[in-house]
Amino acid sequence: MRDILVAAAVGLLLSMIGTPLAMRIFARRGYGQNIREEGPSGHYDKRGTPTMGGTVIVIAALLGYAASHAATLTSPTISGLLVLFLMTGLAAVGFLDDFIKIYKQRSLGLRSGAKAFGQLVVGAIFAVLVVRFPNAYDITPAETRLSFLRDFGPSISLIPFIIWVLIMIVGFSNAVNLTDGLDGLASGATGVVLGSYVLIGNWQLRNSCVNQLGPNCYWVRDPLDLAVVAAAVLGALIGFLWWNAPPAKIFMGDTGSLALGGVIAGLAVTTRTQLLLVILAGMCVIITLSVIIQVGFFKMTRRRVFRMAPLQHHFELAGWAETTIVVRFWLIAGLCAAAGLGLFYVEWMPKA
Repeated sequence: MRDILVAAAVGLLLSMIGTPLAMRIFARRGYGQNIREEGPSGHYDKRGTPTMGGTVIVIAALLGYAASHAATLTSPTISGLLVLFLMTGLAAVGFLDDFIKIYKQRSLGLRSGAKAFGQLVVGAIFAVLVVRFPNAYDITPAETRLSFLRDFGPSISLIPFIIWVLIMIVGFSNAVNLTDGLDGLASGATGVVLGSYVLIGNWQLRNSCVNQLGPNCYWVRDPLDLAVVAAAVLGALIGFLWWNAPPAKIFMGDTGSLALGGVIAGLAVTTRTQLLLVILAGMCVIITLSVIIQVGFFKMTRRRVFRMAPLQHHFELAGWAETTIVVRFWLIAGLCAAAGLGLFYVEWMPKA
């Protein structure tokens, strides 16, 4: 438990202190947000707000993770390092996207093909490595199987597994990116998912098949270190949210949204809860579905289902205040996470 507390505390402190420093540096260099002309008119006032704040989240999380191991005199695990690699690699793709937007003074950065290529390269490296590195009990960070509360069914073999993991990584990194449309919305929505994985990792440690075989034990390679990763990122995210809450003084940009989407996907793969993530991150899934529905329906009928997609902008155009949308969406995100955790723990409930 001390590992988790140190990681969260250091990540929080560094992010809380580092974010205003980054705001001053970015503002001095002119690294301000560009706003889409077709977006809600209320967003024009946000033009010039410092962006790329995701760099602070990533750096604070990495240092929080390192500080946790230094304080407890333990070594990092391959599971934790792989998830952090995924987060950092996707952050690099997002940083390049953000920098091009700033450099060329436009709301679009990397071309969609180049951005997807970067996500696929980072994701493929993670997917290949995550089924290697068995420990003394021959447990690897992931198995070539699908998972919900744990792995189930037969192996789907390596290539289909890699494709499945790539779908998860690209899907959830883009889902968080789409959620990042209002001040603090993506931070709050992913924060509850990270908090869930702190609890899941800690519970898997206490009920590990390595320590005690039982009908519901977990074959997870490094559950404690995965909880430490989740805590480090959560602490960094809370420190950032202090400055990102409405009205935001800094935006995370694609640097942060792609990194956060990657880290929750990586945690789902390594904790063997891949399909459970659809419920835990239900708010991001709903927002992504709103875009898919809008685009698909418009291509078929030339009409729109929502006034604007993603979903949060529909409610903006309907006259809802930005803070009202953010808080209500946070509540929905919390309910989704609670439902996911309830499903995770239900098999441990006493049976009548």
